[in-house]
Amino acid sequence: MRFEGFGDGAVEFYEGLEADNSKAYWSDQLAVYREQVRAPMEALLAELESEFAAGVDSSGASGKGKVFRPHRDVRFSPDKSPYKTHCGAVIEAGRGGGAYYVEVGAAGMLVAGGCFHTESDQLARYRAAVDEPVHGERLREILAALGSRWEITGDTLATRPRGVPADHPRLELLRHRTLYAARRWEPDDLLHERGCVSRVRKGWRELRELNQWCADHVGPSDRRR
Repeated sequence: MRFEGFGDGAVEFYEGLEADNSKAYWSDQLAVYREQVRAPMEALLAELESEFAAGVDSSGASGKGKVFRPHRDVRFSPDKSPYKTHCGAVIEAGRGGGAYYVEVGAAGMLVAGGCFHTESDQLARYRAAVDEPVHGERLREILAALGSRWEITGDTLATRPRGVPADHPRLELLRHRTLYAARRWEPDDLLHERGCVSRVRKGWRELRELNQWCADHVGPSDRRR
């Protein structure tokens, strides 16, 4: 299946799901999800995988494309809404070691990349690399080059990590437990057209150096190999 854009009803499907996050709504609209959201997302990944899967991991392993399941994990959440209000997909060789991410929902499209999750061994490697002047300054240069087009975000500590001096030149980066860049587009005509693949491709290409830094200096967790 060639990617031709997301279905005309994709945004409306998620608007409806935000208003009625129930099994009844999901069952009634399942065909819309499958045909106008998930199938195009799978086609989008298939089209981009050959370019972005290769060399994601520093060991040379190829990344894999994956569309995330629509059901929420509600075991430890006070919010028991059963369904995610967006469809997300990713290409990565190992969780936390650099990922290309795309998401579609009522708010439009989100394109992102970086390190979205860290186990303790990954966080230790990240902080060691940021602390090292050459690698740490290189990361700062990469983030600066992304400019105002991208939001640099992630989970951060309220204070500085233990043992890090208050005057460390890269203190703000060391406070991060996860680090990624994201850019959002509100719903528009391009979301439903063939040209949407170029938007995602261009965004992911801009994030290539950030993902390569994550692959080289963070990598997949030893616990998950």
